[in-house]
Amino acid sequence: MSHTVSVLFTVEAEASPCLLPRLLQPFAKRDLTPDHMVSQQHRGRMRVELGMEQMPAGMVHLVAGNLGQLVGVHRVTEHRETRGGTGLRVAA
Repeated sequence: MSHTVSVLFTVEAEASPCLLPRLLQPFAKRDLTPDHMVSQQHRGRMRVELGMEQMPAGMVHLVAGNLGQLVGVHRVTEHRETRGGTGLRVAA
């Protein structure tokens, strides 16, 4: 049985028509679907939140790393919640 965590990725990036589908690719190639996705654009920049309630813990750093490597992404913040507490990490 795999350990899962609740995770919220917050991505800050340059606004681009291709950004949103590119942000989903790191999830899709691992057969994962985010439970929610919220985006907001302001002055040529975008802030996107992607969250999963039960993500395999071993995949969190892989997805965060892939998100941080996307063209136009300036910062990826990862917030995890487990039964034992919470954690906040910056990936890019």
